[in-house]
Amino acid sequence: MELLVSKGDCIRYFKRSLWLVLVCVIVLVCTDQDYYSLLGVSREASSREIRQAFKKLALKLHPDKNQNDPNAHENFLKINRAYEVLKDEDLRKKYDKYGEKGLEDQQQGGRYESWHFYRYDFGIYDDDPEIITLDRGEFDAAVNSGELWFVNFYSPRCSHCHELAPTWREFAKEMDGVIRIGAVNCGDNRMLCRIKGINSYPSLYVFKTGMQPVKYYGDRSKESLKNFAMQYVTSTVTELWAGNFVNAIETSFASGVGWLITFCAERGDCLSYQTRLKLAGMLEGLVNVGWMDCGTQGELCDNLDISSSTTAYFPPGATINNKEKGGVLFLNSLDAREIYQEIMQHLPDFEIISAASLEDHLAHHRWLLFFQFGDSDKTNVQEFKKLKFLLKDEHIQVGKFDCLSSPTICNKLYVYQPCLAVFKGKGTGDYEIHHGKKILYDIVAFAKESVNSHVITLGPQNFPDKEKEPWLVDFFAPWCPPCRALLPELRKASKHLYGQLKFGTLDCTVHEGLCNMHNIRAYPTTVVFNQSDVHEYEGHHSAEQILEFIEDLRNPSVVSLTPETFVELVQRRKREEIWMVDFYAPWCGPCQALMPEWKKMARMLIGLISVGSVDCQKYYSFCHQENVRGYPEIRLFPQKSKTAHQYYSYNGWHRDSYSLRGWALGYLPQVSVDLTPQSFTEKVLNGKDHWVIDFYAPWCGPCQNFAPEFEILARTVKGKVKAGKVDCQAYAHTCETADIRAYPTVKFYPYQGAKKNILGEYIDSRDAKSIADLLNEKLEAIQNKGKRKKSRNK
Repeated sequence: MELLVSKGDCIRYFKRSLWLVLVCVIVLVCTDQDYYSLLGVSREASSREIRQAFKKLALKLHPDKNQNDPNAHENFLKINRAYEVLKDEDLRKKYDKYGEKGLEDQQQGGRYESWHFYRYDFGIYDDDPEIITLDRGEFDAAVNSGELWFVNFYSPRCSHCHELAPTWREFAKEMDGVIRIGAVNCGDNRMLCRIKGINSYPSLYVFKTGMQPVKYYGDRSKESLKNFAMQYVTSTVTELWAGNFVNAIETSFASGVGWLITFCAERGDCLSYQTRLKLAGMLEGLVNVGWMDCGTQGELCDNLDISSSTTAYFPPGATINNKEKGGVLFLNSLDAREIYQEIMQHLPDFEIISAASLEDHLAHHRWLLFFQFGDSDKTNVQEFKKLKFLLKDEHIQVGKFDCLSSPTICNKLYVYQPCLAVFKGKGTGDYEIHHGKKILYDIVAFAKESVNSHVITLGPQNFPDKEKEPWLVDFFAPWCPPCRALLPELRKASKHLYGQLKFGTLDCTVHEGLCNMHNIRAYPTTVVFNQSDVHEYEGHHSAEQILEFIEDLRNPSVVSLTPETFVELVQRRKREEIWMVDFYAPWCGPCQALMPEWKKMARMLIGLISVGSVDCQKYYSFCHQENVRGYPEIRLFPQKSKTAHQYYSYNGWHRDSYSLRGWALGYLPQVSVDLTPQSFTEKVLNGKDHWVIDFYAPWCGPCQNFAPEFEILARTVKGKVKAGKVDCQAYAHTCETADIRAYPTVKFYPYQGAKKNILGEYIDSRDAKSIADLLNEKLEAIQNKGKRKKSRNK
């Protein structure tokens, strides 16, 4: 679903008319064509499917291939814009909710690459089933699943990445089942790659839970990659002989883990060491892998009727004397993948929980349950048998429940089709249904996250209705990718707010009536219910942003202004006070998109600038009186003076928190001191104060961006450290003497009883808070040094 508004900006000029308000409240679709339709994908399409669809269209519609078509450029811009929006998780959510009006501040899609780029460089691994392309929302779940991962961080513009691609594909096929092979496109996932410290391409890393990521530095041949990766396969192959063979087989019954044994004789082909090691990795936790040399253990091999090299699977409880009765399985293949598949078919299925024992099972243990509807719904993915081993450390048991045996129980749990759910050891009331991908690593990550978090599945019976305790409820649809991406973040946030806020999710495809009752128009819609107060979350899909939103509800950073409080707080503000005010209408899409950024900006300006908002639907006459002609209207009311403007209007294109903050800080009076060569020498080098200096050039863009940050620093450390600025264009000699090689450069000049060194102490940061923390540490160290010196003198 999407909320979309009429073309043009959100009512630049308006009349006081009920009809016009109704038109905006109804919110009609006004795009030339839906972005999903443009790319020919469904609304539940994954990032990989969106890339594949766009690439197919790009090769067909690119202007390079349609030079006689005067509309080729415009047509390509449309699909390019659609792709740029839908590939980005946050933009996709805005588009789903507000349509194109929610994207007014975003201008993606205006530039595109050559046809050659889309043909040879775009989506390198999208057509390789053995390679899992990971996006920002999937990465953490994958590498924390407990499986071993080898991930290729690449850029589509990197020639070395393209040279590696054929080898990486061959390597992935050979290691399939032993190690998960992944790929991350850093062109589409810049933030993820930045967080992981990726600064060159390709960068190859091994990931495993409980282990620091390990970077690969060797040559990029398949054999070298394989040898490196196999170092981290912790499984072992046991050499067996007469002394330990019988014991191994007999104890397997108690452990529940059978043995796959290769018998190497003079006749026939024996599994190679590498194949045995691969099988040990593929079957880790499920089957022990061993081998026996029949040349030295001839009597034992003779007793087992083994005269030529062979491989056999001994299930738990197998009897050596009667191999057929004991269920020993002899395997003829030498291929690791074929052996693995045959073994997996012979492993026992999950325990089936009966309706009578379900409540008792769930009340005392954590369970991951597969819900099926008769024999036709059996879980046929053999790989899922690894779940018991992968979830063992979290004490999660795995089982199945047939809903045909007790439809009442499944209806009570809102289970109407095959699915899986985690029960957290507190009976049937505390559980969460899985809505992610039906693949092993995603299920493992879900189960681990769910049992350790406090998110539960809601329905009509347990939906919070006038509860005394506050609830955060996520209204979602399982087919919606942004919804699925938000769920792990909700789990993270719930752990931080346990005991303060309850978390639940409501599937609107199942509980349509309940969602309609709460006027849910788009997915995901996340709402906080605090008795009679209802607050809708509009931020990014991250636990950090959700926590900030909750904190803002407790301690609002934005003042909701009435006409009376506007006059009192803004118009009659103190002489040194500054205010920023957002005039908005609740029905306006761009206003709704601005709100989370506005609150974030307000938090960053606490103590510097007061921030408020005026609801112009509620106070229409007042906004008309204040000459507000469009929404949102952002105004800054500066410090009062005879020459100051009454207010300044924001006309910038970007309405994100950082752009708005930077604009506002430009109106703060300067606290730092502009220094000349003479005053730099007298006050900084020869003076008895601590100084922090910003060396800059007026033409330098980063310097201009850093200027308001430096003013915040000057205010933060005022009284402890003086702040100064040196113009390196005007005073080049001073900057050369201070060894300034780039702009801006920040240096600290502490006073320690003597003239300071002109080189100062370099500070490698551009964040006011980080610099202030560093300066306080340095001042404390100087103070402690002085105390120790006095103590020695005494």
